[in-house]
Amino acid sequence: MRQFLHAKIHKAVITQADLSYVGSITIDSNLLELAGIEECERVLVVSNTTGARLETYALRGEPGSGIVCMNGAAAHLVQVGHEVIIMAFEYVEKASPPNQILVDANNQYVRHIDPDHGNIPAHQTARARTGVQPLG
Repeated sequence: MRQFLHAKIHKAVITQADLSYVGSITIDSNLLELAGIEECERVLVVSNTTGARLETYALRGEPGSGIVCMNGAAAHLVQVGHEVIIMAFEYVEKASPPNQILVDANNQYVRHIDPDHGNIPAHQTARARTGVQPLG
């Protein structure tokens, strides 16, 4: 068995960071369902803002709220306003196309990303949507 990407939430924005919580990332449950990520499933979080990468597990947030809250010590690496990619992987014999969704600056569903044509038009990037420039 090999490990392959099976789900991705692309271009989410961190809305909250809670250092006092014991860990995890809280995500709007609508987004979890659309992406196919289960509660307590291990996820890789990559900050498009800083390049930080970390593993944690997903918790369900209020449906439709747009919440993406980095909890615990990971909130030192990924902070409010950072644009992130949230990915989940699975062990299977053969890869199948992953379920990938694109969200807007308010973490609301925009569309599914076609795995064969996954490029995001420039006008849909966080920089174009929010004016936020990457650090560095």
